Formats: sequence, structure tokens, C-alpha cells
Amino acid sequence: MSQSGEYFLSQAETCAEAARNSPLPQLRDKYLRAQVAWQALADSEIRIRDARDRRTAEREAAAALVAS
Repeated sequence: MSQSGEYFLSQAETCAEAARNSPLPQLRDKYLRAQVAWQALADSEIRIRDARDRRTAEREAAAALVAS
């Protein structure tokens, strides 16, 4: 995973931990919303990376066919 994807996942886990340890419901809700946002960023990063890898593999396969 890319460095930014790892960072997003790390932030999501940090928010989850803060929510678990929060004594106040308002803070817990805030941390849970932040966790969802960070996780969405990580998921998006994963989808983008997978699509990029797929396109690269398709280009390499096409180039190999042309070279044959």
C-alpha cells in the first residue's frame, strides 16, 4: 500500500482508539465520524491503486502481444 494509504489507515485506527477511550458521547461520535472519513480515504486510495495496477498490467500484456 502507498504511504498515504497507510497513513489514512493509521489515522482511522487512531480515531477508533480515541472513540473507545472517550468518556463523553459527543467526543465518541466525533471520533467515530472521523474514523469513517479516514477509512473512506483509505478505501479510495486502495481502489485507485488497484485500477492503476490493472491498467499497467493491461498495457504490458498489449505491448507483449505487439512485440510477439
